[in-house]
Amino acid sequence: QVQLVESGGGLVQAGGSLRLSCAASGRTFTTYAMAWFRQAPGKEREFVAGITWSNGNPYYTDSVRGRFTISRDVAKSTVYLQMRTLKPQDTAVYYCAADLKYSDPPWDFGSWGQGTQVTVSS
Repeated sequence: QVQLVESGGGLVQAGGSLRLSCAASGRTFTTYAMAWFRQAPGKEREFVAGITWSNGNPYYTDSVRGRFTISRDVAKSTVYLQMRTLKPQDTAVYYCAADLKYSDPPWDFGSWGQGTQVTVSS
């Protein structure tokens, strides 16, 4: 099992930036990929960005490509999401997830964090 703890959420004005962090603990050597998802009120949880743990290959959903950057620090077992040019539609609870089986998509995320709120005001 891997435990995930997110941090870095908050309130920001449109056009601003935030950096989310997700620290993994436990059996982190079994991590193959990590990702960020988000869920806005009344909407389904959606994939935002993912990264292959071994070589750092990033994957993004179209709506954030060019604005968000996912990265990882293997030594710290931490994944980051740098968010720039934030929009009100980016408002959501952001969740970190870990895949303990597959390096590349399609993934199977079995470990999840508790989420961190990101609110973008217009």
